[in-house]
Amino acid sequence: MRKEIYRMPEDAALRLLSDSPTVQIASTDEAGRPVLRTVNAVLDGRSVAFHGAPAGEKMEMLGREAVVQCEETIASVPSYFVDPERACPATTYYRSVQVHGRLERVDDPDAKAQVLQLLMEKLQPEGGHAPVDATTAMYRKAVAGVLVVRVPIERIDGKHKLAQNRTPAEVSRILERLWERGSPGDARAIDLVRDANPGASTPAFLRGPAGTTLRCSLTNDEVAHAVELVADEYWNAGTVSRHELAHAFQGSSACVGARDASGDLIATARAVSDGAKHAWVYDVGVAPSWRRQGVGGAIVRLLLDHPAVRRARWVHLQTRDAQRLYARLGFVDSEELRAQRPYRSTTMTLQRRPADAASDAPRNALRSSAPCAGSTTS
Repeated sequence: MRKEIYRMPEDAALRLLSDSPTVQIASTDEAGRPVLRTVNAVLDGRSVAFHGAPAGEKMEMLGREAVVQCEETIASVPSYFVDPERACPATTYYRSVQVHGRLERVDDPDAKAQVLQLLMEKLQPEGGHAPVDATTAMYRKAVAGVLVVRVPIERIDGKHKLAQNRTPAEVSRILERLWERGSPGDARAIDLVRDANPGASTPAFLRGPAGTTLRCSLTNDEVAHAVELVADEYWNAGTVSRHELAHAFQGSSACVGARDASGDLIATARAVSDGAKHAWVYDVGVAPSWRRQGVGGAIVRLLLDHPAVRRARWVHLQTRDAQRLYARLGFVDSEELRAQRPYRSTTMTLQRRPADAASDAPRNALRSSAPCAGSTTS
């Protein structure tokens, strides 16, 4: 890698490789001609593994050196974020990983079944199928007939280009411009750029109480912690499950949080918004040891300024005991607003029975794109 400042830690590179929906495999065929294919792949220990039909170009690549590659675009950054006139600063922030190794055929039935099961867990995480086992009658023939290939990792290079070549002042200005623009993905981009540039000054919109770091988005791991922060609060306890809460966070228009000095999530808030007329604030929660220190107000202000929420004309919430906090942020009792309307209206609610978590698994899931004999992804 030409610039070491862009090198990604190996654990982060492996995580990106594991999470990538697809990867590209580059190698050569028997005649030495280049071959490039896109496949569904999984990490199996220190190998990248995938499946396919036992014929064709994948067979010709066996035993040859290969490069496995994946990438993720984080944000497009216009030149004027950095310079008002020059075009040169225009760039794209991204993360990418390259793995170098040699393509090997996997013949052991149990090892093949393990790769196929890992593929199913990645492609169909909700389950809905019998586990792939080479010893069962259901899968014995399928496992024997499918080609499984792995690339043991001889070398891995991860790169994350996230403004590490910019001065701390420039990084701070880029964060502000990303927040102002508010395109899809910009909130997450802000968090990634901050993580890659710990020396950059904190822009005003992200300043919170001492000892905290405000976050514009939540990682998948943090969603689970956010659920635990609010699952037992009065508005959730006994009414919704943790499974349903996780779905609520994942389906929200905006999720924000705060971390303490050790990186633990200590506060969260989320909103659902149509981006123009209405937004609803939900699940504002602060860890007990951090309450009455301004953390709740800080994350609600951040949520109200979030690109998905800031343009909504009416922002709604319900509270039993935090009226003073929200009044300081400009909220008023909804009855006061209702009295100002030129028409009379009634708030109505449809209450459904709690969804059965097991019903999330699709019927006939076994007929989905399961990696069985003769199936391949290219």
